[in-house]
This record gives sequence, C-alpha cells and structure tokens, in this order.
Amino acid sequence: MKHPTFGEGVAVALTAAVSGSVAYSVLHDLIGFGWTSYALTSGLGLGYILYLLGRSRDHVGRFVTLAAWVLISVASWLTLQDPILYLLMQAGIIWLVRSLYHQPGPLAAILDLMLGLAALAAGVWAFVHADSLFLGIWTYFLVQALFVTIPSAKGRRPAGRQAADSDPDHFQTAYRSADAALRKLSAHQ
Repeated sequence: MKHPTFGEGVAVALTAAVSGSVAYSVLHDLIGFGWTSYALTSGLGLGYILYLLGRSRDHVGRFVTLAAWVLISVASWLTLQDPILYLLMQAGIIWLVRSLYHQPGPLAAILDLMLGLAALAAGVWAFVHADSLFLGIWTYFLVQALFVTIPSAKGRRPAGRQAADSDPDHFQTAYRSADAALRKLSAHQ
C-alpha cells in the first residue's frame, strides 16, 4: 500500500471544503446553526479519520478506533454546550488517530500535535478573516496534509530498519550466525 502523499492531502482538503460548505448551506436552513456546527464537525472528523485508517498499514484496532470515536463524539455532543469545545475535541481525536496509525513514536506524535494546533489556528484565522467556511475548512485540512513531512511519518519503523529487515543478505547473515551458534551448542554437549 502506498503511503499518504501531500498531493493526496490536498485532494482530501478540497473534498472536505466543498462537501463541508455544501452541507452547511443545506443544513443551516433546516436545523439551525448549533446542530449544523455539530453535524458538520462530526462529519468532517469522521471522514478524515476514515481516510487516515484507510491509508494506514496497520489493520489492528480499526473497529475499536471507530467505536471509540462514535462513543466520544456522541457523549461530547450531548454534554458539550459550546461548538468550539466540540471542534477542539474532534481535532484532538484526529491527532490521536494519526499519531497511533501514522507516526512511529512520541517525538513524531508531538510534532504532529504542533502541526494539528497550527492547522486549527490557520483554519480559524482563514474563516474569521475571509468570512468563508470553505476557506476555513480548506486551510485546516491543507495544513493537516503536511503530516507526511514529519520525519518517519511514512511508516512505523525507520526506513533504514525496514530496508535491513527485508534485505536477503541480512537474512542469510542471521541464518549463518544462528546455524553456527547451534553447532557450537551441540558440540559442547
């Protein structure tokens, strides 16, 4: 499976911005601002999490991750009265999922957290200054697309270790070492 790319992230950002803007214009008149903001935040959050899970090499825990997202989202929707807190909670879940499935360790996860906070700040800034939901969503997810530039964001293990583990000569060297150790052990008995 290919790793996520920045170009793919740009396409995800564009898709999210268009679908979010259209959904807002339709839902706002039907259910009002409050419910629309929660529904829009939930829909975009779920869509991005599904994208992250779909592009991950790890298959373990996907169902649990989605179930946890549903439980946290429903509980937050019912308890959080402020749509901004709900937005922060969804951004936090996005960071957590990306850290678990696309980052190799704590340092990369911290860098990813800083990227997520910068994306949130940039998205809010674009929304406020341009008075455009499209630009706010676009900017948020466009900055999020930069997660592929975080060192070692392309896999769970560093590139050198992946290459060494799949190198046939490396396997042969290990095999010969193990064989020699077994011969020594059997000669001493």
